[in-house]
Amino acid sequence: PADLPSTAATPLEQAQELMYQAFDARGRRRIQLARQALKVSPDCADAYVLLAEETVDPEAALRLYAQGVAAGERALGPEAFQEDVGHFWGLVRTRPYMRARLGLARCLEDLGRRDEAIGHYQELLRLNPSDNQGVRDLLLPLYLLTGRDPEAGALLTQYAGDPSASWKFGWALWTFRQEGDSPAARERLREAVRANRHAARYLTGSAEMPDILPDSFAFGSPEEAMLCADALGEAWEAAPGATEWLRGQAGKGGTRKRRRH
Repeated sequence: PADLPSTAATPLEQAQELMYQAFDARGRRRIQLARQALKVSPDCADAYVLLAEETVDPEAALRLYAQGVAAGERALGPEAFQEDVGHFWGLVRTRPYMRARLGLARCLEDLGRRDEAIGHYQELLRLNPSDNQGVRDLLLPLYLLTGRDPEAGALLTQYAGDPSASWKFGWALWTFRQEGDSPAARERLREAVRANRHAARYLTGSAEMPDILPDSFAFGSPEEAMLCADALGEAWEAAPGATEWLRGQAGKGGTRKRRRH
């Protein structure tokens, strides 16, 4: 309830309370609250994150995210980066920093600065291998696009239990890149199609992508297939022969659904 007294004891805590209000606000009010939070505490990383999200200028967003990362580092102090590595997201106080760093990485990727983005994604996973932010889904396509197949293989293995279509089709593409049309690659592709029978159509271009991507999905759904194709489509296209192989396997019935018993 809004009438509960504040328990914020420090300027940073007061600023963070303003940011929780800002995240719930709409329009100009969001920006006003974020600016207010920075006046209360310049170490409020979430304020920079919100301002970055609200700007349409990629270079300005990049600067704001970088300021957010620096603010988060100041707020946490050097000890956190020694003592809390491995479970960062489990500590609520680290989350504004993690949000800022993810925003920075995505912004760098959008600006074509892939190697820098990869470095930040790797560091986010080192700090928080449980990957509550879904960093691996952003990092895997970049590894595949930049020819870092050993790193891609290690990442796929690290999160081998991931049931998503993106992960399964990532496995299939990685295996095809290593071995071509091998029995192992075909088996990976069969597993992928069992996970989502719609995705191959979007990945090969035989189904049209929507103008606006869905913001949620169920496993196995067309919405998941669209998000899978958005994440991995460029990597499939960039691998010589991969899209043709995918289309051919689907055409042969090599990707048939199993009958239900």
